[in-house]
Amino acid sequence: MKVTISIFYKILAAMLLVALVPLSTIWYVDYRTANNYTTAAIQQQLAELSDRTVTQVNDWVGMNLKALNQNAALADMVSMDAKRQNPILRSILNEYRWSYLAFTIGPHGMNIGRSDDKEPIDYSDRIYFKQVMEGKPMGSQVVISKTTNKPALILSAPIYFTDSSGTRQVAGGIAMGSSIAELSERITTLRIGKTGFAFLLDENGKVVAHQKEEYADTSADFSKHPAFTGRPASGRKELVYDDTGRKVIAYAQTTTHGWTMVTQQDYDEAYAPVQSATLRGVVILAVTIVLVTLVAYLVSKMLSDPIRNLTRIADEISRGRVVTKIAEVQRGDEIGRLAGAIDRMGTSIHLAMERLRSGNSPGS
Repeated sequence: MKVTISIFYKILAAMLLVALVPLSTIWYVDYRTANNYTTAAIQQQLAELSDRTVTQVNDWVGMNLKALNQNAALADMVSMDAKRQNPILRSILNEYRWSYLAFTIGPHGMNIGRSDDKEPIDYSDRIYFKQVMEGKPMGSQVVISKTTNKPALILSAPIYFTDSSGTRQVAGGIAMGSSIAELSERITTLRIGKTGFAFLLDENGKVVAHQKEEYADTSADFSKHPAFTGRPASGRKELVYDDTGRKVIAYAQTTTHGWTMVTQQDYDEAYAPVQSATLRGVVILAVTIVLVTLVAYLVSKMLSDPIRNLTRIADEISRGRVVTKIAEVQRGDEIGRLAGAIDRMGTSIHLAMERLRSGNSPGS
């Protein structure tokens, strides 16, 4: 069985091929350019925000740690005598007003000196105490404060003394308790677009700073959060993950003291320019297909209508009918020449048939 394809579909296919191939190429180049530009811009913005917040955190922690170390070296502090320590602790609190408590801890975890002069508290269960007693230069922990019963960030440093043999030993620790709200305010004011923000986790994945109060006020556990589990050992790392049903792109960066700074932005907002370019390309392609189809229809109609008419005329001539007028003869193109040929063929056939009839008539 012979398959026939109309002129319309042949013209449509040819025109679509001619129109869509260059358009598709241009759209793809435009999409790739927009995607590459947007990706670079996102990386730069998130990286800059990450660097800026990490610098702030490092400076803030460094400033507090410097104060602790300077005071830890004072003779009155090394004495581990509460009466001698308390005036120093009160002066620390007056200078660093974001802190609500400055205190010292003995080698067994019992509180010795306090800036608020309250009764001693046992801190032997605290990680920051164990860290300084192990000789680490800094201890830190996000906890529910035993003093305020609210989330707090505790920074601590060791207090050293030299024994009779000249060996340096850890006598205990000095610590400062700060409200998480103060550090959160420093970090959460930094934004990117409508959805981009930063948050800070300690080395155990506890929230130190977050724009959502329900996380910051409870020191929420983010130890299983993809930003924490995917954090780099050092430097920063790009991550893409689902955050409460929203796809986000983020940077996780490790601070000098082992915390994790995360800057993130909703994927849809970040890549809106690429989505816009994609939509623009789809619209252009759709409009092109409609226009090409319309033009193909009009062109095919201009060609096929006279061809169908000439086909009908040729069929009538083949049946011996006389066609007195063929309108397409007046055309000055190939169809006009075809019409002229059919007209001459019809005339020739008509004359031949007339001669044949005359030759077969009675008495000839």
